[in-house]
Amino acid sequence: MAAALRGALAGLLRPLGSWAPRAARGVGAGRGVPGRGLRWLREAPPLLGKGLGPLGSLPAGGFPSVLGRVTPLLPTILQQPVRTVTYYSLRKGKRKTVKAVIDRFLRLHNGLWVRRKSGYKKKLWKKSAAQKKRLREMVLCTRTQCKLLDKMTTSFWKRRNWYVDDPYQKYHDRTNLRV
Repeated sequence: MAAALRGALAGLLRPLGSWAPRAARGVGAGRGVPGRGLRWLREAPPLLGKGLGPLGSLPAGGFPSVLGRVTPLLPTILQQPVRTVTYYSLRKGKRKTVKAVIDRFLRLHNGLWVRRKSGYKKKLWKKSAAQKKRLREMVLCTRTQCKLLDKMTTSFWKRRNWYVDDPYQKYHDRTNLRV
C-alpha cells in the first residue's frame, strides 16, 4: 500500500521537474542553492495512519511531535510575501488606507514619496558620526514604489499640505533631484 502510494505520488510529480527552474532542480552547481527544490515532494514518506504526520507514529507522550505538525506548513512558509491592497470598507467597498504607509512615508507636492534610510534608529552606539549623518538623510522612492504607495493610500493623503517652517520644503520642488 505504502509503496503504491509513493509510486503514484512520484508519477504525479515527475512532470513538475521540467517546469522547475534550473537552480531549484540542483542543475548548475554555481547558481542558486543546489539540492533545494521539489525533492521534498518526491521523497515525502507516505502517511502511516489517520491523523499522523509524515514522520510516523506518536511519541511516548501520546501527542504528535512539533516537527510533525510544522512539516505540512513548510511550503507556505517558504513562499515570498506579496504586498497588495487588501483593505476595503465593509459598507461601501471603498479602498482603505494602509496605515503602515502613512507612518513610514511622506508624499511630496510633486507626487514623489520619501522615506528614511533603514537602520537610522538602530544600534547608534556602534556607528560613526558620518554614518549616523548619512542615515538621517531622506531617500526618494522609485517610480514603481510611488505607484504602489499611491494605490495603498486614499486621496486624503495625496493632497497638498502647507506647513509653517516645513522641514521638507527643499524636497517638494523637483529641482536637483535624481529619480
